[in-house]
Amino acid sequence: MSLLPRECLLSATVIVGIFVAPSLQAEEPGRGFTAQFEVSYLKSIADHHLSALRMTELAAGTDTTRDPAISPAEGTSPTPDRQPVEAKAVSEELKSLARRNNRMQREEILTALKFLRDWYGMEYSPKIDKRGQAQIALLEHAPAGADFDRLFMEVLSRHHYLALRPSTQCQVSAELEHHMLQRYCSGIVHGQINDISDMREMLCRDFSICDYQPHVGLKGRHSGEDGEAQTDTKLEQ
Repeated sequence: MSLLPRECLLSATVIVGIFVAPSLQAEEPGRGFTAQFEVSYLKSIADHHLSALRMTELAAGTDTTRDPAISPAEGTSPTPDRQPVEAKAVSEELKSLARRNNRMQREEILTALKFLRDWYGMEYSPKIDKRGQAQIALLEHAPAGADFDRLFMEVLSRHHYLALRPSTQCQVSAELEHHMLQRYCSGIVHGQINDISDMREMLCRDFSICDYQPHVGLKGRHSGEDGEAQTDTKLEQ
């Protein structure tokens, strides 16, 4: 039986190490400040996304059973402990955006909870904070129709914007070995910005609101603002 030269064996060992080490490291918790940041971020992003589920349900409606055909009339999966609702949005484009966000943010919640379990041995149940509750209430009380479309885009754009800062921080504050988390946070940043850009374009095209900014209040601001976005200063930041 022929044996590999010693140099080949060493090279093979190094190559195996390259592929095995990251997966082993990824199961370890963060170190020092990175651990504190990750636990706080993962809990908060799960909470944040949970409120978006109800917002998107109100826009696209909820289905308790699925039609085998993929159709623009399809709704979302209802959040536990929430009543099923009919779609309030009238724009098919907007309902599509809502369905996509509902599916994506469900998966992102599951991923955040998995990271908490794998790295920190934590079981966590997401909850909706006061700002999320207030934003949901705005949409729940709004009548269905075009005005709902406008309000939904303002509220969801503001909601998305609030995830940008912590997710940007995540890219430079997460544990160095947690490459999956860094990619997760990068994906959230790019996804939220793209959605905000899409909704700003729809607001301009469909409602002649061409200077919308998602920076303050519960639903952002624009020059045609009715003043309601500024009423709750405690929730602006």
